[in-house]
Amino acid sequence: MRHVQIAMLATAATLSVAVACSKPAPPPPPAPVGPTPEQIAQARQDSINRENAARLARLRADSLARAQQQERMRQDSLSRARDAAAAAAAEQAAMKTTLTAMIHFDFDKSDLRDEDRSLLDQKIPILLANPDAKLKISGNADERGSDQYNMALGQRRAAAAKRYLKDHGVAENRVETVSYGEERPLCQEHGEPCWGQNRRDEFEVTAAPPMYKKP
Repeated sequence: MRHVQIAMLATAATLSVAVACSKPAPPPPPAPVGPTPEQIAQARQDSINRENAARLARLRADSLARAQQQERMRQDSLSRARDAAAAAAAEQAAMKTTLTAMIHFDFDKSDLRDEDRSLLDQKIPILLANPDAKLKISGNADERGSDQYNMALGQRRAAAAKRYLKDHGVAENRVETVSYGEERPLCQEHGEPCWGQNRRDEFEVTAAPPMYKKP
């Protein structure tokens, strides 16, 4: 009987060992949750790199914008300078044109007509504002009459214009006169339309300042 018990105990022990051996192995420990220190460091560096790149892009954009603004300002300055120079040149040309505008006379006359006084009136302020400017007035006549008579008539016409300028404040030594009589016609045809062009005083600027002052 005792042998039977021992055998039964041995069998039970064997079965227990077999059951124990047949149990599954315990699961492995869970993997750590979250990024590793290396991943954290890499993410930080990536963020720094992105920020640096963005800052560099902003600096480049700001630098380009400043350069473009400076170029626009330079172009605007050049444009204003060109406009001012063009306006000054046009003003100078206009004053010279006024000073050299011709006046005309009636047949066999040296009296100044109203429209010609008006032209002389436009010259006077420029001459007064520019005391260094000097004029030469050339008197001319049409082809009718003798050479000697027309030479004297041309001189009277030039003198009439000079006297008008002198009476309005222009110094006498700033204006010289000469007569060409009928020697220098502007128009070669024969008839009043042509003769009327030839009965004239021409004005030449013989001395001028570097730049005319505006009256």
